[in-house]
Amino acid sequence: MLSPLEETLLAIMMAVIMLGMGSSLTFKDFRIAMRHPQAIGIGFASQYLFMPLIAFLIGRALQLPPIQAVSLILMGCVPGGTTSNIFAYFSKSLLGLSILMTVCSTLLAVIMVPLVLALYTTGIDAAFRIPSGNIIAVLGVLLVPTLFGMWLRRRNANLGACTELMGGILGVVVIVFLIATWVPRNWQLLMTTGPEIYLAAIGLGLCGFLIGYWFSRAARLNPLKARTVSLETGIQNGPLAVLIVTLSFSGETQQQMLLIPVMYSLFIVITSTVVTFYYRRRSLREELARDQAKVETAAAARG
Repeated sequence: MLSPLEETLLAIMMAVIMLGMGSSLTFKDFRIAMRHPQAIGIGFASQYLFMPLIAFLIGRALQLPPIQAVSLILMGCVPGGTTSNIFAYFSKSLLGLSILMTVCSTLLAVIMVPLVLALYTTGIDAAFRIPSGNIIAVLGVLLVPTLFGMWLRRRNANLGACTELMGGILGVVVIVFLIATWVPRNWQLLMTTGPEIYLAAIGLGLCGFLIGYWFSRAARLNPLKARTVSLETGIQNGPLAVLIVTLSFSGETQQQMLLIPVMYSLFIVITSTVVTFYYRRRSLREELARDQAKVETAAAARG
């Protein structure tokens, strides 16, 4: 399903993206994040409580075979991806909050992903279960460029900013390249894949958007923060899931296990684009309403 070149590019892309993500932050940003403890906490709950549960329930509802059920649960367990930061920017959501949520969920992933995945895959054939050691190793290795990026930003702000930009651009380029090369080569696979796989891959992201938004609103976050949490919840780190699978399995098991993460990564770009356009219109309307309110207030004060 993935060529050796694509697997190598994927590993490089993840390292560079994590470096870029780390370069976007300073340790001061974590202190600033404490000004939004409720949003960070809600994002954490959405990421590690609701998304794995949603993946588990979707797998049960669609009666997926164990191998696909495990890969879907893995997709529900992995932290948010840096792609969410890109869509947060274009949707005019809170980019800083989105980045902080991504970093926090990624740093905690070393502990949370193995625990939650083990919980929801209990009782599944051991041949299809992903060893916790593999997950910890992959996440631990990826934390190194993240922390190095933060150190780099602290040492030289300009170099850190350039690294952040490079990481974001390279990440987008590699994702587009992988999609452009993978889809034509696996077109027959896409045509013969059952509808339940499509429903699982697409439904996980859509449910994440809805749960993230309405849980945030129920917790009394304002609409702008709720939209940020929504994007962060629905957009999982698909490339990370693919990397974990490629390093944990081989042969036919690997091919079957990769199906949902790869298809999720493909369709989340499409669904996120639609959601982003909708959220952007909402944000622009709110900005216009605020500006009009300011004008009316100023006019009343002059009158």
